[in-house]
Amino acid sequence: MVTEKNVIMDETAIRRALSRIAHEILEKNKGIENCLLVGIRTRGIYLARRIAERIKEIEGVDIPYGELDITHYRDDREGGGDNREQTDKAVVNSYLTLPPGSTGTRDKKVILFDDVLYTGRTIRAAMDALMDCGRPRMIQLAVLADRGHRELPIRPDYIGKNVPTSRHEQIEVSLSEFDGKDEVYIISNREER
Repeated sequence: MVTEKNVIMDETAIRRALSRIAHEILEKNKGIENCLLVGIRTRGIYLARRIAERIKEIEGVDIPYGELDITHYRDDREGGGDNREQTDKAVVNSYLTLPPGSTGTRDKKVILFDDVLYTGRTIRAAMDALMDCGRPRMIQLAVLADRGHRELPIRPDYIGKNVPTSRHEQIEVSLSEFDGKDEVYIISNREER
């Protein structure tokens, strides 16, 4: 078996996609009033931060952003999803980290960020976590890459790139803040001949 790794978005393509998403967020929400950006740990955090920086460049206004750890909300990992009913409110709120002075998610338009959208299960877990932290007015979804193959009825509002894939392929995102460079790869395995 031979693994092929092809770059489908380089640093320039990622920068352009995020700039477009920032403009789309501003247009759809008619500005940033009552908006809150939330990145899903790990790479979603950096995407939310970059969008916040880009919106500040465009509008000259700070938009709050935070990070969300959904580990205990996952239904596909050890220790996730099954014990959520017993989790107390103080612990739930520790999964969401917001900037000082932020008023939380209640009545906010929350724009949730993730690097790759695949089955939709990560986003479902993130929405559960957000709802446990306070009822947002609405939740919108932004992803850098949408690869299809949804198992749940989840659709992003903002997409950096649609990447139709087979189930045997993978999308891997590298961001400079975490991985040292900005690139999106498609990884495929094929039989040797």
